[in-house]
Amino acid sequence: MTDTSGQSKALTILFPCVGRRIELMQAFRAAAQRLSIALRVVALDQTRTAPGLYCADVAETVPPVSDAGYIPALLDAVRRHDARALIPTIDTDLRCISEHAADFEAADCTPLIAPPATIDICRDKIKTYEFLTRSRIDTPRTYTPDEIRALASPKFPLFLKPRFGSASRWVHKIENGQDLEFFLRQVHDPIVQEFVDGVEHTLDVYVGLSGAVRCVVPRVRWQVRSGEVAKGVVVKNPAIMEAGKRVVEAFETRFRGMVTLQCIVTADKHIRFIEINPRFGGGAPLGIAAGADYPGWLLQELTGRQPAITFDGFRHGTCMLRYDWSVFVPLEDDLKPRIKPPLRDWPSFE
Repeated sequence: MTDTSGQSKALTILFPCVGRRIELMQAFRAAAQRLSIALRVVALDQTRTAPGLYCADVAETVPPVSDAGYIPALLDAVRRHDARALIPTIDTDLRCISEHAADFEAADCTPLIAPPATIDICRDKIKTYEFLTRSRIDTPRTYTPDEIRALASPKFPLFLKPRFGSASRWVHKIENGQDLEFFLRQVHDPIVQEFVDGVEHTLDVYVGLSGAVRCVVPRVRWQVRSGEVAKGVVVKNPAIMEAGKRVVEAFETRFRGMVTLQCIVTADKHIRFIEINPRFGGGAPLGIAAGADYPGWLLQELTGRQPAITFDGFRHGTCMLRYDWSVFVPLEDDLKPRIKPPLRDWPSFE
């Protein structure tokens, strides 16, 4: 971890709630080196044990997202470090950052965020279902608890998940009425969907600063751990790519940066969308490794350049097999974590 705060000409980007997004930060560094851009990475998190803090050039702790001081702390960090872009990577802070987008822009920082109304559609699975249905985009039938209980004979299996959930927490396949009643009581604010059998895909959709869809990279999720892809492969499927483009373009307002979609492709080739996440996805490094240079394109746009982007300009068949890597940090005798350089450097992305 190197403090480059004295580099006045460095382009500074800020990652709030950085968590474990090390690969993504390293991908931005690799892109900056290719483009001969001096880059400074600022990372924030509520806990000093967030691994990403030890990969950043500048790292600080901030209050939790639920705290009234969270946005003021982000704005203070943006101003002190002259951050040009703010890159959210988790769902929980999207709404509050979006509500204060004008404040970040007034500080000459571009938050890669959608408007609040769009965030609300994406975060609320009932609103997502209603939006996709209105837009004539195939999606599984979705019910509130009252609606599913009102059905005389629900068709099992079904799928139950939290209405505002993320990271695949509290999701359950429902086999019968007894299962249904049990999990309706156990899961907070649940929704129920028809069960769709097929292959789950994640789509990275790059829209950059203009909001126009420039590239769509489908990734098959072979294995998922804690809601994030652990094994997967890039598939260059034109039908899925065009379907993803249509979903993003169905919104009246524009996204910024990246949009991450999830769909299920059935055995008879129907493409059924189930999630819209207006941020970088955890598996974005796979698309980057396949040649879709999201960090490089963003850095070019942030520095006034026009990146050359081909809609299908990535490699089919690039596979990701993830593994754990550890950061080792020396502690004092009191064993309390403090943000300091780790004992060895992080591996580079390239």
